[in-house]
Amino acid sequence: MKLIAFEHQQVRRIGLVENDRIRPLLGVSNLQELILLPEHILPDPHSQALTLEQVRLLPIIEPRRNVICVGWNYRKHFDESIGKREGQGPEALPEVPTFFTKATGSVAAANDDLPLHAGLTSKLDWEVELAVVIGLGGRDIEEANALSHVYGYTIANDISARDLQRAHGAQWFKGKSLDGTCPLGPVLVTADDIVDPQALTIECHINGVVMQRDTTANQIFSVARLIADLSRGMTLEPGDVILTGTPDGIGAARVPALFLADGDLIESRIQGIGTLRNLVLGTVSAATPSNRIVSLSCE
Repeated sequence: MKLIAFEHQQVRRIGLVENDRIRPLLGVSNLQELILLPEHILPDPHSQALTLEQVRLLPIIEPRRNVICVGWNYRKHFDESIGKREGQGPEALPEVPTFFTKATGSVAAANDDLPLHAGLTSKLDWEVELAVVIGLGGRDIEEANALSHVYGYTIANDISARDLQRAHGAQWFKGKSLDGTCPLGPVLVTADDIVDPQALTIECHINGVVMQRDTTANQIFSVARLIADLSRGMTLEPGDVILTGTPDGIGAARVPALFLADGDLIESRIQGIGTLRNLVLGTVSAATPSNRIVSLSCE
């Protein structure tokens, strides 16, 4: 099942995606409400199916708590960053996952224009990631049972201000939390429709050029392991969002380094989920949301 969050005629809704049409669901306005329902809700019999052109996309989920993130979770990405971490982490492969968080205000929709924040940073970088949304909360979750706690999967881009990461005590929170820089969506694919989260192709294109391409099979720590480790002594709650790390190909690791500029188009793709399409702009107006159509194709 593919779910989408949108606004139509100034009403916020959740819809079911079927053949590139959106069937609004009855009685829920956001994914958090849907996750907490005891059973699946039905399409609204009084609402007509909508097209993407008729709606304004919203972030697939607007998390109540900070977005949880994982650093260095692909071997090639870990290796490309050796010598460039500037005191931020180990040079030997970690034995446990590296966790950090992003502020909720960083979340954006799948086709939003993203602010360049040029007055704050000159090193805005891309990081496509598989995002996990927790359905069943819990603490001390066993790895063997961890995937049963997943409600679904979506796409994120953990856009990062590299200079701010290093300027504030070599920690990541500030550089990862600039407003409107973490698109989520375009849909959430429920866990029953993702046979294996460790077998998905993941890509990031900048202005049509492939910058990142890998498969989640190459994650150092699987989705199940991440959930198990994260939940040790710490309760996960329904609606929590976990970004599971980015492949190699980030701008900061290139020679010479390459960062996002005004007018750049970021396309973030994951097999079985779809594509985010976001422009990075020096000036972004919330009053004129983008009508850029994202891809709901599962190929």
